[in-house]
Amino acid sequence: MNQQFKCLLLILLCMSGLNIIGQSQSMYTVKENKNFDVKLFGTSTLHDWEMDAINTNGEANFVFKEGSKSDLVSISSLSFRLQVTDLKSDNNGLNKNAYEALKSNEYKEICYILISSILYDAKEGYLIKSKGNLTIAGVTKEIEMDVHGKVNDDGTIITKGSYKLKMTDYGVEPPSFMWGAMRTGDELTLEFVVVYKK
Repeated sequence: MNQQFKCLLLILLCMSGLNIIGQSQSMYTVKENKNFDVKLFGTSTLHDWEMDAINTNGEANFVFKEGSKSDLVSISSLSFRLQVTDLKSDNNGLNKNAYEALKSNEYKEICYILISSILYDAKEGYLIKSKGNLTIAGVTKEIEMDVHGKVNDDGTIITKGSYKLKMTDYGVEPPSFMWGAMRTGDELTLEFVVVYKK
């Protein structure tokens, strides 16, 4: 190992150490049903519809500037999981057909796992430019999504966002019912407000 390489390695190690010293990480979770509002919106040949999540869970590792409880630097990990059958509408026929279309007997969860994110200062919080893997009906796609984040005075972290997707991209046939009289559209919109707590 030559001297130049040793010096470069030492510099990199020092920089890495300074980065660790200058930051602190904390694990957060979604703990209670009141801490989220997740909705799935769609269209059909008869009327628009929506499904609400009645339960969900997730974890996130938020990185703060050393000595600060509010100055968010990055997100080192984040995951979000939702049982398909925990999505409910006010129409039992729609629920049943949606679960069948999403193959809930075989693939019970909709899952999102963060790959990377970049944080920008924004009005009342942060704009999070994120990339992650979204898995629906056993099919995983890498997606990009803008999320608004805010560190609240009580230490909780709220994330808000929406994402448009097509069911057919995940191998899901848009469901129909009433003997085909009502057929749902291919495009869905997922909207969420999720509060992470220590």
